[in-house]
Amino acid sequence: MGVAAVLTAMPAAGGRHPIFGTNPVAAVFPRRDADALMIDLSLSEVARGKVTVAARQGQPLPLGWALDAEGRPTTDAKAALAGSMLPLGAVSSPKGAMLALVVELLVTALIGAQFGFEASSFFVDEGNRPRIGQAFIVVDPGALAGSAHYLARVEVLVAEMLKDDGVRLPGARREGLRRQAEAEGIEVAEALLAVLRA
Repeated sequence: MGVAAVLTAMPAAGGRHPIFGTNPVAAVFPRRDADALMIDLSLSEVARGKVTVAARQGQPLPLGWALDAEGRPTTDAKAALAGSMLPLGAVSSPKGAMLALVVELLVTALIGAQFGFEASSFFVDEGNRPRIGQAFIVVDPGALAGSAHYLARVEVLVAEMLKDDGVRLPGARREGLRRQAEAEGIEVAEALLAVLRA
């Protein structure tokens, strides 16, 4: 499992100003003779990148994704970028903010990195050098139940998950798109291509 501290973007449970980073959490569980299960998620209700795209395209956000700079709920993507992202599940529960707190402490206080609110944004040229933190937790199944037992148990769980129509294994879409891109290349919009070339 890996976690990384990034720029400040989310308030504490019940708060209004950004303190925590969106701190993505990723976990990879190898499988026998199949793509690994790859879980990669932001601790905010939605990844900040989606808000950035909405702001660039002038599209509104769903209510419950973000707050403006004054801590009021907003559907304006530009106001959201100036304000803060709401933690996962913030509308009905403080659980997302509590998980963000756990991750923030793992990747900052534990290893001596800056908190999200102390670091400048990656998305602007001005400011300090963000001293981000990253934590990787690696578990050897051979030292616990044993690799063969682990791999067998993973397949039991995957088979049970796939009994329901519509279940998508985490990472399956990403791996499929990667293979397709390797075989066919990728299509880039002219506007984005111009920005990349500039």
